[in-house]
Order: sequence, then C-alpha cells, then structure tokens
Amino acid sequence: MIEIKDGIAISEDELVFKFSRSAGPGGQNVNKVNTRVTVLFDVAGCESFSDIQKKRVLNRLSTRANKNGVVRVVSQRYRTQKDNRAAAVERLGELLRRALETKAIRKKTKVPYSVKLRRLEEKKRRSALKKQRGKRDFAD
Repeated sequence: MIEIKDGIAISEDELVFKFSRSAGPGGQNVNKVNTRVTVLFDVAGCESFSDIQKKRVLNRLSTRANKNGVVRVVSQRYRTQKDNRAAAVERLGELLRRALETKAIRKKTKVPYSVKLRRLEEKKRRSALKKQRGKRDFAD
C-alpha cells in the first residue's frame, strides 16, 4: 500500500512496472541488466479516488498522463533495479500528493485606515521634497 493522504491509499497491485536498460551508471552491467524502471498508474481506473480527485490528478499531471488516464513515472538514477523501483514509487506518491492538494481560498481583506493615512502622508512628504528641488524664481 502506498499512502497518499490521510484515508487515501493505492495498492501496489494497481501499478504496472516495466524494466529496460538504463542510460545511467552501472559499470559493466549497464549493457546487460535492465535497471531502468517505468511505473504506470491508471488514474482513470483507480477505485481509491473519487471522480473529482481523478479529474484534479489528470489535470495537474497532464504532461505525464496519456489519453487513457495512465500516469507514467521513470527512474534510472540508481544502479539497481530495486532502488530504482523504490525511487519511482516514491516519486509517484509525491506527485499524487501534490496533485491532490487543494489551494486555500484567499480571503479579501480591507486596508486599514491608518495604513491609508500613512501612505498619503508619505506622498505629501515626497511631493514637498521634489518641489524644493524645482526651479526657483529669484526675480522677486
């Protein structure tokens, strides 16, 4: 089970793992061992998410999802398949957590009266300072 949020978890049975040759480090094994891991997760077919959550995930992860609603995560950072598999699953969990976050609604607030007065006083001070710098008529 991969814990996404409180009360939301997905089973590892819902994940499809594909292995291929990695372009990363590996020494002599790099051309022989399939250490690159691709995790495919069918968001559209997931029963753990509600319809709203599915839409939110697919909308926010649209660059990683295909037309069928399958999200793809790849890991080839490590030399072993086991480490890459763990990294890919952790990355998928993090992406899903971020995609399911709801942004707080901004409450409109009123600017305090004292702040308005302070701003106007500062404008008057700046105006007076600039007037002092101006041309003076010495003819009088």
